[in-house]
Amino acid sequence: MDFCFYLITGQYAAGGRSIEDVLAQAIEGGVKGVLLREKDLPEKELLALAERARDLTRRNGVRLLISGRVDIAQAVGADGVHLGGSSLPVKAAREMVGDERYVAVSTHSLAEAIEAEEGGADFVTFGPVYYTPSKAGYGPPVGVEALEVVCRRLTIPVFALGGIGPDNVVEVMKAGAYGVAVISSVIGATDPAEAARNIIARIKDYKLGRVI
Repeated sequence: MDFCFYLITGQYAAGGRSIEDVLAQAIEGGVKGVLLREKDLPEKELLALAERARDLTRRNGVRLLISGRVDIAQAVGADGVHLGGSSLPVKAAREMVGDERYVAVSTHSLAEAIEAEEGGADFVTFGPVYYTPSKAGYGPPVGVEALEVVCRRLTIPVFALGGIGPDNVVEVMKAGAYGVAVISSVIGATDPAEAARNIIARIKDYKLGRVI
């Protein structure tokens, strides 16, 4: 893995700004891993957006994964696919994208996380750790203790997801998370570059032992 900050797009959080502009600013702030997750877009618009996002990320040395759509990930030459509960099984996705691309999985319980790892996922997101409106449909937050259990059990990277921001990023890192997955803290920020830069700096400080 060559990124520990995983930015998930969400037009709903962008405050009317184009997701491409927000994404470009976030990349300026140091983002190296992006999940394009725009499930409400019609297929043609999603493909066009994915093509533009691939051009932007490729020019900046950023990894790009596509949510759920193996076909679109392949069509634009993305770095992988991120699977949800209604997506293809990990094994099927792996057979389609090959071993050179990432297959990631969204998980919300220890059982789901174990299943994803045993199926051959490269990494998982786990959450929502804290309350966040975008993940309210998945039930109450799982909490930091559940995150810690998953991180101890799995051998693949676990990205903490859900309500992550500068004030709690160190807490989830201490629980064993490899990194964090963020939507609104950056996509909804007035200055996406500074928001990303701030969280990434806290992750780096923790990994370098500068935070106790």
